[in-house]
Amino acid sequence: MYQHLDLQGHPLPYAVGKVVCVGRSYKDHAAELNNPVPEQPLLFIKPSTSLVGLEAPLLLPRGQGAVHHELEVALLIGRRLCHTEPGHALEAVAGVGLALDLTLREVQEQLKAKGHPWERAKAFDGSCPISPFALPEVLDDLQHLKFSLAVNGQERQSGNTALMLWSIGELLAEMSRCFTLNPGDVVLTGTPKGVAELRPNDRLELQLDGQYRFEARVAG
Repeated sequence: MYQHLDLQGHPLPYAVGKVVCVGRSYKDHAAELNNPVPEQPLLFIKPSTSLVGLEAPLLLPRGQGAVHHELEVALLIGRRLCHTEPGHALEAVAGVGLALDLTLREVQEQLKAKGHPWERAKAFDGSCPISPFALPEVLDDLQHLKFSLAVNGQERQSGNTALMLWSIGELLAEMSRCFTLNPGDVVLTGTPKGVAELRPNDRLELQLDGQYRFEARVAG
């Protein structure tokens, strides 16, 4: 069963909660899928059962079309946030890591065409592989974090939180106005361009801020 971990592999003192996500928070990603840039954050939720660690082989759904990787900076919430202002929201961040928002792309396109929610494409079991968390104080600036994903040795995604359409503080505040964020919840901050299909036995390398490197493998 998934537990939030620190970089040394020790469990963190937070019960596992929901995963709150934002779509199209990087302009280049919206453009690559021919999607309009939203006027406000496009929010959706994954359940706690979507969370899995990166150490086990990633299990992709079968028979539902392509599964795309979407690399995102993940924030572990350590304090309750409800109707919070952007200037105070960052105080609630207890950990920073990387996650994959795995997406059944063809299913999502069908849902979008019908005006339906995306959960069938994005909230399945194991759809949020996630790294251990670094303490936010060991990172220089959460709003200038570089992060990247390589698959089989080839870089596919590279981003910087400085390019987000909304700052992390603004994003957390907006989320907290829609629904309460509790300790143990995880926030995914959006993906840059370069999303693509994962295949059996792919090997992944995720890097955060030039300091932290995580590996994963897709099951065969």
